[in-house]
Amino acid sequence: MTHPYIPNAEPGVRAEMLAAIGAARVEDFYADIPPELRLDRPLDLPEPFVAEHDLVRHMRSLLGRDTGTEEALSFLGHGCYPHHVPAVCDEVNSRGEFLTAYAGEPYEDHGRFQALFEYVSMMGELLEMDVVNVPTYDGFQAAGTALRMACRHTGRAKVLVSGAVAADKLSKLRDFLAPDIEIVAAPVGPGGEMGEVVLDDTFAAIYLETPNVYGVVETRGRELAELAHAHGALLVVSADPISLGVLAPPAAYGADIACGDIQSLGVHQNHGGGQAGYIATHDDEPLVAQFPSRLFGIAPTTVPGEYGFGDVFYERTSFALREEGKEWVGTAAALWGITAGVYLALMGPQGMREVGETILARTRYAMDALAGAGLRVLHDGAVHFREFAVEVDDAAALLDRLRAQGIYGGVPLDDRTILVCVTERHSIADIDRLAAAVASARRADDEGGRR
Repeated sequence: MTHPYIPNAEPGVRAEMLAAIGAARVEDFYADIPPELRLDRPLDLPEPFVAEHDLVRHMRSLLGRDTGTEEALSFLGHGCYPHHVPAVCDEVNSRGEFLTAYAGEPYEDHGRFQALFEYVSMMGELLEMDVVNVPTYDGFQAAGTALRMACRHTGRAKVLVSGAVAADKLSKLRDFLAPDIEIVAAPVGPGGEMGEVVLDDTFAAIYLETPNVYGVVETRGRELAELAHAHGALLVVSADPISLGVLAPPAAYGADIACGDIQSLGVHQNHGGGQAGYIATHDDEPLVAQFPSRLFGIAPTTVPGEYGFGDVFYERTSFALREEGKEWVGTAAALWGITAGVYLALMGPQGMREVGETILARTRYAMDALAGAGLRVLHDGAVHFREFAVEVDDAAALLDRLRAQGIYGGVPLDDRTILVCVTERHSIADIDRLAAAVASARRADDEGGRR
């Protein structure tokens, strides 16, 4: 069906495009998607609203069904975290010159390029790296791109990935690296860290996360870097930047590429979104050449004493190379990069250290409190940052009981394991309330069992 607002919707044009790529019909593109996941009917959409106020009323009614993580007591994390967002972050990122600056060039820039340069500069300082990209969509994409960079750099097509990675992230990595890069998953050790590593000269990289999916801080970074380098491979480390006020940055123990998500740096939880990914390396030109995304720098203009901000090494991007590009790069999460820059400038080194120390202390307090409430805390002997896993008899039942009391107790990893998230926003009283609710739920279960 021809649609006036969908390019190339005219049947003749569509048939010509299909013929050019050797496909008989559009459905051929979805052949690898299981039939049960495909919709075989038109979308069930309501009739269009004819007035703006009707649409606003409808959307408000839908949004009114949600309970935000600031309205309830929430211990939900697992990739999207309830950190405090200073008011100045929202004030700056809502300014028109930033909020509406989707793309563009220096001649119509109103400070966006400089703001992004300041962001990458502060991230470089935090990470002890020289080169940081303009944010990608999210940390998942950043990890996938970092691994592809390692493969292009080494000329190899196999990576070793820690087993202590979220299942949905590992699924995304498999999709992003398919079909030409093989992923080998390393086991998880008894302490919650990356387990035994077997490497040879066919691997391009070791991929490590710290803190990992269980909130465990990995301590073998130096050992893994030396192992990777001995086989001509790279060490790629995903690290949450909010932890780096108290934890050593990946570069300090030999990582070649650092990556991760910046949602923790002044970005709200937005219905599971608010994500943006960073990638960082040292100033090693062959490795920097593998960045597909935009890099911003500072340079003098033709006016003495004047400086401008803009793209660096532009010829390596898909904007310049088009179909010959290393990876396709389109929409970036640049607004969240500006937001994170505001957060980092506000916090400074001392603030980042204080928030990290607070999270470490509150995490351990929560682990002890839930252990005291009768739950088994996994990997109790390891250092945890922000998250930890507990084992329960029935994860769904316990979370339902907590939700009835206005508490979102965590994210179920499986039927018996719950991932609990604690940040600087959680007071001691909040944690005590969670522990008391857990103890009460367990007593009720015990009494029900005796009956």
